[in-house]
Amino acid sequence: MPVHETTAGTMDDGEAVTRAVLTASRLLVAVSARSLAAVEERVTLPQFRMLVALSTRGATKLVTLAELLQVAPSTAMRMVDRLIAAGLADRQTNPGNRRETLLRLTEEGSRTVEDVTARRRAEIATIVEHLRPTQRLALIEALNAFNKAGGEPPAPVLDHPEPYPLGWAVDVR
Repeated sequence: MPVHETTAGTMDDGEAVTRAVLTASRLLVAVSARSLAAVEERVTLPQFRMLVALSTRGATKLVTLAELLQVAPSTAMRMVDRLIAAGLADRQTNPGNRRETLLRLTEEGSRTVEDVTARRRAEIATIVEHLRPTQRLALIEALNAFNKAGGEPPAPVLDHPEPYPLGWAVDVR
């Protein structure tokens, strides 16, 4: 990849890093899309985001889901209706306030999140295997710094009981 040079002829690190991250983001979007391929007839990417939100938070009010996903409540309601029709989520009365309805994953919804996440993890692991050990260490350091700068909490280690954080509503300053 050619390095962008400024008019003074020196390397512009910011531009080079931005281009590298943009390229990596295309790769990661492709990995994400492939990980969803097995369920794409039943679940769209926005619906999968909702499944992840429910997986992360547990039983949740519709308005809270809409806020987390940064969509209108009416959009969130349509998404929920489709997920319920697909057997991936259901509604329950809030035991703490019987006037409220909570949304939660079904067993099949939980399994879907786990399967897609496992496929994504496996494909990323395959890509990482092509890196030399020193490149892996450098990538860990660089990505940890990048994630911290963007306010993204780290993903849990494999088989850790904590769910993945959402990471979609990060306020980058």
